Amino acid sequence: MLQAWFSLLDMGLTPTIGRETARYNGGAVSSLAYRQLYRALSVLFALIAVFGGGAIFLFSGPIASKWLNVAELSLDDVIITIQIISIIVSLRWMSGLYKGVITGFEKLVFLSAFNASFATFRFVFVFISMWFFGYTPIVFFVHQLIVAILEQTFLFSKTRELLPVKSLLKNNIGWSISPIKPVLKFSITIALTASIWVFVTQTDKLILSGILSLADYGYFSLAVLVANGIVIISGPVSSAILPRLSKLHAENNRSEFLSVYRKSTQLVSVVTGSVAVTLIISARPLLIAWTGDIELAEKSAQILRLYSAGNLFLSLSAFAYYLQYAKGNLKYHLIGNILLVVILIPSVIHIASLYGAIGAGYVWFFVNFFYFSLWVSYIHYKLEPNLFRKWLGKDILTILIPTLGMSLSMFFLINRFFGESEDRLSNFIFVFVIALFSMFTAVFFSGKFRQVIKSKLFR
Repeated sequence: MLQAWFSLLDMGLTPTIGRETARYNGGAVSSLAYRQLYRALSVLFALIAVFGGGAIFLFSGPIASKWLNVAELSLDDVIITIQIISIIVSLRWMSGLYKGVITGFEKLVFLSAFNASFATFRFVFVFISMWFFGYTPIVFFVHQLIVAILEQTFLFSKTRELLPVKSLLKNNIGWSISPIKPVLKFSITIALTASIWVFVTQTDKLILSGILSLADYGYFSLAVLVANGIVIISGPVSSAILPRLSKLHAENNRSEFLSVYRKSTQLVSVVTGSVAVTLIISARPLLIAWTGDIELAEKSAQILRLYSAGNLFLSLSAFAYYLQYAKGNLKYHLIGNILLVVILIPSVIHIASLYGAIGAGYVWFFVNFFYFSLWVSYIHYKLEPNLFRKWLGKDILTILIPTLGMSLSMFFLINRFFGESEDRLSNFIFVFVIALFSMFTAVFFSGKFRQVIKSKLFR
């Protein structure tokens, strides 16, 4: 929770340093200007870390005694734990700056391996520490503190390795924060859209928690959790293509820019499209295979279908943001998010109060569908007028429509010959077959994927 609050102080600076790093690689920013921006942001991040973390540290007593409902634990232990947490959050906040630089340099393989390794240190090796020193909150968070220090050290070293060498610069870097001013408008726009985005994606959960019974809210939460897998799967694509698109735009390499944009769209259409189709078609069998609870599967299946379909359009709509991000103009993204808030929240409140979680699911689906159909097409028209029809037709619909149609045919064929089952293993096999069939169909109808497969086979 504290890390989430800290992220609101980011003001869009982490994605900004990533974009400016990509522009530096593309030759649009000089070495001196880039180092000056990095130093200015380092100072700003350090100040926020010291004052933000320091405030949590100083108020650890009131937080433990007044805010938290401490019953079983020692109050002194809770205070010490909060103080440790304040240092951890500050360190992890600083690491966001370094990860932004590393992402901008497109060292994504390194960063992925690094994140996986430290996630293992953080959440697996902690059991070894607790086995030796005791299963207490203090031991747990001391372990997290040590990992955070190591993480900060490695990221700082890697960032220093990537930065332009000081000795090759013509002038001194200096200690001014003025280099932030040219990118401040872009950063604030990202900060606003990020805040609105959190508001858009989380408000329905908040509203329904007050409308639904606890049991019904549990069914809703499970369905949304599964459907969010679509967004999680599509997320890494942004890490890969944002710095590349920014670099290509800075180099004025339009043909390669559009090629990367369209190839990435086909990748998302294949991967998230096949996953979404599987979840939509196999919602009930999947929930039975996972939980073994027939009642839960019956009550959550339709919610899962609606949120899966909505999240598929949400993932595809993100490409309009990638296009604007690379070009350095997020005006339409900000306007679109404000429109989403204005339409989505009153609709969820009204429909959910009448029809519950199913109503919220329909609102989520239709709002994302119309946002993709209308606003995303408008953004493409304004920024790349001749792109949208090819992008929508060849890179999305040519893949999704056959995948949905053929997967539905397979679904009805299996049900006709074998019927529905309440056995967990049978349902798992059913979901696995549909998922495999959806993926192969999506790959087959993707022109770029077919080219890659053909070249590999013939070579």
